[in-house]
Amino acid sequence: MRNTHVGVGVGLLLGVLALQSPAAVAAGDTELRIDPGNALPGSTVTVTTTACGPDVTYGKGESASGVKFHMFGSNRRGVLVGEFQIPAEGASGTDTVTVKCPPRIKLTDTYEIANQQPNGAIHAGFGDAQDTSTRVAMGGALITAAAGGALYRIRRRSLGTRS
Repeated sequence: MRNTHVGVGVGLLLGVLALQSPAAVAAGDTELRIDPGNALPGSTVTVTTTACGPDVTYGKGESASGVKFHMFGSNRRGVLVGEFQIPAEGASGTDTVTVKCPPRIKLTDTYEIANQQPNGAIHAGFGDAQDTSTRVAMGGALITAAAGGALYRIRRRSLGTRS
């Protein structure tokens, strides 16, 4: 009876994860990848797409910040890659990239231009972000203890039902 409850809990957990996966896939369906998604003025941005088709080896791109760039085929078939540099005097905010390739394919996506470089670690309430080994060891110990406790409980119940 108790194993049934555990099975139902695991089934519910897997169901929730399965329902979230289509949303994760749909979040990146523009077929245009801009890296980095949060760039600094003066840095180089790489644009990659697979939407032009497997036989297309050339495309053109333009950034709303006024930079035009060319996209060429990469070492993988059907993948076009282009790079451009954000103007050093560029303003911060959202920038739009438009890519055109034959036959009449036009893709548009946006990325962020930061106004300054981040400084220091993220303050999440656990102290210095550089000290990860202690946290990893502690997390591993907690997970091991939880798994051991669950195994002990299951084993104890199975031995208690025998006659």
